[in-house]
Amino acid sequence: MVSTHPVGVQPSGNQYLSPRGSGTTVSPNQELLPLSARVNRHDFLEIGGCDVTTLVQQFGSPLYILDEETLRTACQQYRDTFKQYYKGESQVLYASKAWNCLAVCAVVASEGLGIDVVSGGELYTAINAGVSPDKIYLHGNNKSREELILAIESGCTIVVDNWYELQTLVNIVETFHGTSLQKIRIMLRLTPGIECHTHEYIRTGHLDSKFGFDPNDLDEVFAFVSKQPGLNCVGLHAHIGSQIFERQPHRDLAAVMVQWLRDAAKYNLELTELNVGGGLGIKYTESDDPPSIEEWSKAICEVVQEACTAENLPLPKLLCEPGRSLIATACVTAYTIGSAKVIPDIRTYVTIDGGMSDNPRPITYQSVYRAVVANKMSASLTQTVTLAGKHCESGDILIKNAQLPKTEPGDILVVMGTGAYNYSMASNYNRLPRPAAVLVANSEANLILQRETYQDIIRQDCLPERLK
Repeated sequence: MVSTHPVGVQPSGNQYLSPRGSGTTVSPNQELLPLSARVNRHDFLEIGGCDVTTLVQQFGSPLYILDEETLRTACQQYRDTFKQYYKGESQVLYASKAWNCLAVCAVVASEGLGIDVVSGGELYTAINAGVSPDKIYLHGNNKSREELILAIESGCTIVVDNWYELQTLVNIVETFHGTSLQKIRIMLRLTPGIECHTHEYIRTGHLDSKFGFDPNDLDEVFAFVSKQPGLNCVGLHAHIGSQIFERQPHRDLAAVMVQWLRDAAKYNLELTELNVGGGLGIKYTESDDPPSIEEWSKAICEVVQEACTAENLPLPKLLCEPGRSLIATACVTAYTIGSAKVIPDIRTYVTIDGGMSDNPRPITYQSVYRAVVANKMSASLTQTVTLAGKHCESGDILIKNAQLPKTEPGDILVVMGTGAYNYSMASNYNRLPRPAAVLVANSEANLILQRETYQDIIRQDCLPERLK
């Protein structure tokens, strides 16, 4: 278990509030709390103008609280900086595997972003949220035939990952020969062989990866695609990983991809789109120092333009796919504190009413978080405790060595930066119902995900007659 003890002595939960002056531009991925976070006159944490303790009273806990201001600000910064620094056409896509639900897709789409989906379920959600199909891109390393047909019928772009998928698409074209089936719009995902310092499980750009065509097969892939009249190959895609702070790997990626564009032209493939993926990290702890959204976007735009100039190529439509850096900081999770266990000279456990079923990242990736007590924001941090979940699992530890004020049962604990890969990876482990989620803005809270009930838990169960 990785310790999450903050660097230095911290006085209270107020330290996590952003000290912003008028006119200050804040990059959401560089903050710990959502941009709208405030402390009210009762010393309680507010997000989106809503008292967190009141939200828990109204909607229960655990509770995902999504700040609309923070999410929209991140969308706008990506969208506007690409327009500012890139001379050609651009399109920002939200990597919705971070958190895919109707409301999130609708907010993102309303800011002009497209959606990156990785399954039929995510695609179905995006379509039903009103996202325009021409702004939806389907990824995945093992898409089923049914998922591919859904994508084709929807009119979205398919990012082809491997030979099997490419051949399946050709077979679909042949099966539907003579029908009104349009050319299938595809991009090709290639593995760039670029290393970056991130967790092994979320590093996708190195050669030893399950994702993408091997670059050594590039000529063969281009030759094959160029001979398929039913496929309309519009561009290339690559992605090097997630929670990345380094600038250089993304610059290297952009340069390599432009060279691939040049190679495609040898096979009369007129590729007009270049998708450089996402991966920009966020600030989970005080020591994290990710580039801002603007810094990352500017670097990508500049290197693509420089590489195209060097290769004498026209500027392609430039796409990127941020996920975590768009939504992680926009959300917190509120829990109710329960029992405590003091083991003298070893540690103090403080338990919450959730854990690994609503946030599996600590037990899966050894991820670290920060937390505050929402109803004691100004209280001094006098305790070092281990925050334990309620699941029947010794490893269900949310935060080890968390610095908190003295807590009591019924206090409301808020864990920051939970917008990415918390709800989307949530489970019913121990048959716990998954939490509710609310979208907060302008002192109003709207339910966007209902809390599951015990009836929901058994809804898909089937009891054979002979067992009744």
